Amino acid sequence: MGRSKVHATKEILTMRNHLKVTVLIENQACKGLLAEHGLSLWIETGGLRILFDTGQSAAFLTNAERLGLSLSSVDAVVLSHGHYDHSGGLAFLPGPTGLQCFYLHPAAVLPRYSRREQPPHKAIGMPMASASLVDRLGTHVTWTSVATQISKQIGITGSIRRTTDFEDVGGPFFLDPGCTTPDTIPDDQALWIETKKGIVVLLGCAHAGVVNTLDHISRNLGEKHFHAVIGGLHLRDAGRDRIVQTAKALNRYRVDLLAVGHCTGDSAIECLAGQYDGNIEQLTVGTVPF
Repeated sequence: MGRSKVHATKEILTMRNHLKVTVLIENQACKGLLAEHGLSLWIETGGLRILFDTGQSAAFLTNAERLGLSLSSVDAVVLSHGHYDHSGGLAFLPGPTGLQCFYLHPAAVLPRYSRREQPPHKAIGMPMASASLVDRLGTHVTWTSVATQISKQIGITGSIRRTTDFEDVGGPFFLDPGCTTPDTIPDDQALWIETKKGIVVLLGCAHAGVVNTLDHISRNLGEKHFHAVIGGLHLRDAGRDRIVQTAKALNRYRVDLLAVGHCTGDSAIECLAGQYDGNIEQLTVGTVPF
């Protein structure tokens, strides 16, 4: 497979194996849709409708309506981690009546802060209104400290083992307002879907490292090939060596499609395009990455 070029998808397509992923929230949007710093994906597969993250506001609901998608039919909500730009929209979901199950890691509801040069530091955890909804959902919540199956073909990683020596999974993240207690973001998790073409992995921000995530799923499933990796890679501030090592791992796993945005960073995407052998697409609201 030759060198890939970065491009944005222009139309909504459905995979032959009936997996369809629609971008509801991203940092960039097509005309007529809303964008914000965050991520939300709508997944239709195997007769199930799954909402993966909710962005930071009700914008994902507005976009869904404009795209002709009925989120009232959602079977499950999966939260990649508890940061506000992935969990803020939870507050605008309907109550537990129509929701079959809600999946999140116990640490997702913890207070979190991002250190600034001068206090006060920024609160970046799950907004109070979203946390209140989690409380009201009660028995509809499934806590995903460990790997959890939604169906035979769909699973959630739970906490991800971090074993690579080149992925810096730290950052200016803390658990207290004074920013003295580091936050390792143990709630970072990914969603995987088994398709006829291989495993598709959906990421929120990949705070645990995208290669750690793929390694973790590979160990658990015994898979050596991934059809697609979709979401944020948190490489915006990464050095060239990490990006090159990441591309090598993607090539080793023979990843056919890398559809990324949000926290990945434009320069990182361009660097990946020169090192990674598969196809790269840049996510925007209203598109489907295959």
